[in-house]
Amino acid sequence: MSTYPESFEALVRRRQSIRQFFDTPVPKEVIESVLSDAQRSPSNCNTQPWQVHIVSGEKRDELSTALLDAHDNSRPSPDFYFDMAEYPEPYVERNHAHAKARYDALGIARDDREGRAANLRRNLEFFDAPHVALLFMPQFGDGVRVAGDLGMYGQTFLLSLTARGLGGIPQTMLGLYADTVRDALKIESQFRMLYGISFGYPDRRHPINGYRVGRVPIGESVVFHE
Repeated sequence: MSTYPESFEALVRRRQSIRQFFDTPVPKEVIESVLSDAQRSPSNCNTQPWQVHIVSGEKRDELSTALLDAHDNSRPSPDFYFDMAEYPEPYVERNHAHAKARYDALGIARDDREGRAANLRRNLEFFDAPHVALLFMPQFGDGVRVAGDLGMYGQTFLLSLTARGLGGIPQTMLGLYADTVRDALKIESQFRMLYGISFGYPDRRHPINGYRVGRVPIGESVVFHE
């Protein structure tokens, strides 16, 4: 297993969202090393507001069952509003391009509603990953800066996984069932769930991990003022 063998540039470009894992558990000491890296993430006023719950083993299976039940019986409980239908251009175009690449890799046709619905449920099975990290945040202010801190934490966590030959995927969908997660893990209601990261050893043979999506040129995202 590798530990920081490459340049930062290569590491960033090698990271990708993994959507199929082997079920082999990651040793606890490795997980703790990843968490130690993520703990070094910057945060506003050094508040370090993240509350992270790592779920594995039987508890992971119980949580997946509860999430699937909530999904199948239409019991969403998001702490934060989210609706992809409200994406304006050019964001909706980028979303559609990614969805097409993903479904093409799986051989799921555009009109295959059952196939797409089954693929969506895979989020709640954690794509067979043996572990999931659930990221919660305290409630203060408007929450925007706290959420930004959790985003930086998640990126550090994902890069640390990648450096060790592991993989992960940040999942907004897990946050759509925040009450289900809180109930299953006995988490206090004062903490709000933003997202989760399923992680483990990537199954590189699976076609879903073989496609890559590009990024827009920096000229579309960055303005230089001189």
